[in-house]
Amino acid sequence: MAPPLVNEIMKKNVISIDSSMTVQDAAKMMDDASIGAIVVLEKGIAVGIITERDIVRRIVSKGKPLSTNVKEAMSSPLIVINPDDSVWELAQLMKARKIHRVPAVKDNRLVGIVTTSDIVRLCSVGSDSEMTKITEQILLRMKPN
Repeated sequence: MAPPLVNEIMKKNVISIDSSMTVQDAAKMMDDASIGAIVVLEKGIAVGIITERDIVRRIVSKGKPLSTNVKEAMSSPLIVINPDDSVWELAQLMKARKIHRVPAVKDNRLVGIVTTSDIVRLCSVGSDSEMTKITEQILLRMKPN
């Protein structure tokens, strides 16, 4: 069985925000879309990601105003994956970098985003035996070296 590819499980409708916009703008967008992170763009290029956790740790806990630019609160440099890479490579990247969301970029263009929930959803599709095989493959590849 060929490993599934990132482009098979990624969400293609990615919410993004310009780095010059405010943290409040980002929080409103997250709330409106019921998501926990937004990809940050500069001149159309993905340069970072801002998460709910970033807002709490870098803005709220420090008493900074919500009018702070997204650029000051985002996580950067952005860790990305090619949509043609396998889900196994994605899982390894997420494990190694301790991240839960990875934008998919092809030819310098943001084309999707994958979360740990997408990987879990993949593991819960199909018959129990298929799920077991997929889960075992992921777990084997994620064992500490």
